[in-house]
Amino acid sequence: MTHNELQSLCEKMTLNEKIGMVHGAALFKTKAVERLGIPAFTYSDGPMGVRPEYEDSAWIPKNLSDDFTSYLLSNTALASTFNPELAYEAGKILGEETRGRGKDMILGPGVNIHRSPLCGRNFEYMSEDPYLSGAMAVPYIKGVQESDVSACVKHFALNNQETRRNDVDVNVSERALFEIYLPAFRAAVKEGHTLGIMGSYNKFMGTYCSHHPYLIDEILHKEWGFDGITVSDWGSIHDTVEAGNAEIDTDMRVTDNFDEYYFAEPLKKAVEDGRVSIEKLDEKIMHILNVMNELHMLDGERKAGTYNAPSSGEKLLKAAEESVILLKNEDKLLPLDKKKMKKLVVIGDNGSRLHALGGGSAEIRALYELSPLMGLKMTLGGNCEVVYEPGYYTRVTGHAWGRDSNSQWIDFTAVKELTAEEIASLNVKYLESAKASCKDADAVIFIGGLNHDHDVEGKDKDSMILPGGQDTVIKELLKIRPDMIVAMIAGSPVDMHEWLDDARTLLYYSYNGMQGGLAFAKVLFGEVNPSGKLPTTLPLTLEDSPAHSLGEFPGNDAVNYGEDLYVGYRYFDTYGVKPAFAFGHGLSYTEFSFGELKASVKEDSCESGTCSAPSLSVRAALPVTNAGDRDGAVTVQFYVRPVDSPVKRPLKELRGFEKQFLKIGETKDFTKEFDAYSFSYYDEERKCYVTLPGTYEICAAFACDDVRSVAKVEIGREYTISR
Repeated sequence: MTHNELQSLCEKMTLNEKIGMVHGAALFKTKAVERLGIPAFTYSDGPMGVRPEYEDSAWIPKNLSDDFTSYLLSNTALASTFNPELAYEAGKILGEETRGRGKDMILGPGVNIHRSPLCGRNFEYMSEDPYLSGAMAVPYIKGVQESDVSACVKHFALNNQETRRNDVDVNVSERALFEIYLPAFRAAVKEGHTLGIMGSYNKFMGTYCSHHPYLIDEILHKEWGFDGITVSDWGSIHDTVEAGNAEIDTDMRVTDNFDEYYFAEPLKKAVEDGRVSIEKLDEKIMHILNVMNELHMLDGERKAGTYNAPSSGEKLLKAAEESVILLKNEDKLLPLDKKKMKKLVVIGDNGSRLHALGGGSAEIRALYELSPLMGLKMTLGGNCEVVYEPGYYTRVTGHAWGRDSNSQWIDFTAVKELTAEEIASLNVKYLESAKASCKDADAVIFIGGLNHDHDVEGKDKDSMILPGGQDTVIKELLKIRPDMIVAMIAGSPVDMHEWLDDARTLLYYSYNGMQGGLAFAKVLFGEVNPSGKLPTTLPLTLEDSPAHSLGEFPGNDAVNYGEDLYVGYRYFDTYGVKPAFAFGHGLSYTEFSFGELKASVKEDSCESGTCSAPSLSVRAALPVTNAGDRDGAVTVQFYVRPVDSPVKRPLKELRGFEKQFLKIGETKDFTKEFDAYSFSYYDEERKCYVTLPGTYEICAAFACDDVRSVAKVEIGREYTISR
């Protein structure tokens, strides 16, 4: 339909019909306008898959036999691949399954910055770096929206903690806002053309973000040109008139008093008495109709989706394989030779734990999920004895709802809490059993880390310390098996300093979907050469994290982002603080040789000040050779470093990356095209990004702390880029 036809449709609607379209009539659905052929708009949680069906008016799953779906990688795991093609494929699967389940918008991806290791929702977000977050989110969004469903990028903006997320007021400089916290959203709108944005719960400058005129109206809509649906997080609107006059379009909540929502009867009354104009309400309706039109919800030509397609498992296996990060491999203990394996001992709760049905709104009713233990047994194929030992006590979590004899909904998996004495007794028993089992094993693998008791919506962690006394277990086991392989599954950094020097081999990955256990086994036995990279710095201790050493976390009524620009590696690099493992770190079973980085600059030939839109293009090229004895993939990270900048800036910043697969002895060129934005900083007085003339270094790196080749470029004039 044309814009005029949509406008005409809006004009035909009554006030009651318009009100029905801008608020929840069920927990995940708005009202239809049946007489005009306008369907209800249906949402589903993401981003790790399409959530199971819930009762319309209660947070109780229906427990149907037909709402199991594919369990995708967490956004952190996906970012660990440094592979935009895999992000696109994951998004495409999610879009197909969203459409196949009859939904219109999937609530993902999440692109908030990993500010603190303690944020309970880090696993739902991509990275500590805005460039990597945007570069992975854009193809993800495009993949989702190919199936005539909308992505919904969340949470706009500054949602970097769960503690007091409903009311905490974030104090951050304008420069940090535009250099760190908004660029991934900007990329999602301008490059990904996302049709949905979700407002966040928290405040900024004293105003709730979900109806913040500066964030929502000025930046998102006016400056970036967003014309899709801006939806509240469930319960993030707090004032009918304030939100009614802002460009947020739908009011969704967690309660069942649908007629009392801010955008229900209260908005109708506000329009009738002139506190919110009918024109403002019509803006919201037009945004919704525009998206419905884009999704072919109005013309009957909408694509059909599917879910649980057989091909999805293979694609998600590939992504899971590339998400596994090899942090240490002293003495080349890995890969293991499965032909020589007669007894393998697996220790640790995460060896057998399933994670899909946890984490809050990211929980998935997975068609299947392969634990590491299952993946190892599948790979070994019965020719090896695989012994599992818990090693330490961790309670079982997850929920299975059903009706009792009185037809009342109850949680059948409510867990009896053990006393501290009972837990201590179990820990002694489990550790002694693990020690006895591993003495005669050909290989011992400890698989620990976190689970969704800790990586979860609604609460932050108290510390980076591994739960369940894992540090003690690892130290004790390393005494008798110094060759023990240690693997951590976690959605955020954990403290490993007590045993890190003693562990010769260490793997790390976030929740990586239904095929995660098999992917882990394939890496362990060398069927897959690891190529994952850390999307977030792993500090040695919590005190080394900039949010805790320079800024505040979690604050009280307000939280001060005192670290300013120096988030993640920008802090560790610039301030000379050594992390446990740097951003972008990740080893391979082969060796890669970086050649000479060459860069060329192309600028407009016109004199300064005479070009209406001067342009800058810098091209960098680097030959890389697989100099080892295994085929494998490598990611070249391109950082930009200003030399003698008159403006205080981080030492260097990621501005590009490329991943390619190289066979033994093969050489390929890795290239990156930079524009003026790549060299810029945000100027608070001029309200734009500025690239100053001068000397810049382009650094080609294997990791943030492993720069292999550098090229200098001269930029001859100043460039400004709209924010």
